[in-house]
Amino acid sequence: MPHPYVLLSAAVSLDGFLDDTGPERLLLSGAADFDRVDEVRASSDAILVGAGTLRTDNPRLLVNSAERRAARIAAGRSEYPLKVTVSESGDLDPAARFWHTGGEKAVYTTDKGAERLRGLGLNADVVPLGPELDWRAVLEHLHDVRGVRRLMVEGGGRVHTQLVREGLADEIQLAVAPLFVGETDAPRLFGPGPYPPGRLRMVETRAVGDVVLIRYVPTAPGAGGLASAADRRWLGVACELAALCPASESAFSVGAVVVAADGTELARGYSREAGDPVVHAEEAALAKIDPADPRLLSATVYSSLEPCARRASRPVPCARLIVDAGVRRVVTAWREPDTFVAGADGNGVLAAAGAAVVVLPEYEELAVAPNRHLLG
Repeated sequence: MPHPYVLLSAAVSLDGFLDDTGPERLLLSGAADFDRVDEVRASSDAILVGAGTLRTDNPRLLVNSAERRAARIAAGRSEYPLKVTVSESGDLDPAARFWHTGGEKAVYTTDKGAERLRGLGLNADVVPLGPELDWRAVLEHLHDVRGVRRLMVEGGGRVHTQLVREGLADEIQLAVAPLFVGETDAPRLFGPGPYPPGRLRMVETRAVGDVVLIRYVPTAPGAGGLASAADRRWLGVACELAALCPASESAFSVGAVVVAADGTELARGYSREAGDPVVHAEEAALAKIDPADPRLLSATVYSSLEPCARRASRPVPCARLIVDAGVRRVVTAWREPDTFVAGADGNGVLAAAGAAVVVLPEYEELAVAPNRHLLG
């Protein structure tokens, strides 16, 4: 299901702490970075914090700039983003500033937590998700029911850790402050445990006052049939490649990327690449990789269109090329229509060979765009 774009925002000390152990909140950012955060809040549809952050920091989570609030209203948006928290137990203080400032609020909780929260008389939408909290269910509800397309997550460390481990964070914005905490019991941004493999990609670094802002995006594909934030980013790349295809009246324009399990891009290709009038995107990409490369066995192929199951131009269709290469995971945006081949089912060929197939229909329009002239 579609999710909002999930942006994790945090400030840390040089030794990786979110705070010290003193009774007052340690201010890691300066005025310039607080203003930057206010700008990010104003650009978001919702701001989320965990219940622990509500208890320890008692935040208001407002857009402080009157000019930014006015710009939101002028754009037809609410004055403030939706404020969201998650609590498994429902143990929240009704006197917290979170409930009494800003605009709309929502709490995601368990069935038991909902019973407790409804007795508090909170001015908030209480959303029970069953016996346990499920982050994918939270994100799907925010997207589908509340219309959230951009979600800013401001903590705490447990929430950040869970979202990164589950591959649900599209971006990390980290402000690094020029000081040390050095206290063993102080809270850290990320906890120990299993994380997605490989290196994140840095997309920006700049000074903001005396702190350094670093922005990272994930690269490691998801696992099995579950889509990760990196899967969405790589599929977006494949759809952008489709726009590079030479125009054709008799074949689709398709882009493809092959990515190793650690997020390393192995190859990319697009239809009719390099002047070959009949080469397909997946075929072009796979041809650039040594067939003996062991990374293929755990790689993911991203294709803007379902890999073909039958073709007239060459004897081996792309679904079979992928299977023969040893790849067992494919992410695609658009099922092949009957324009040229009736009843095409490349995804079925892949699944029958044991491959996990993930279809992300929210990218279908992007995949269709360079092919609209073929669809009548």
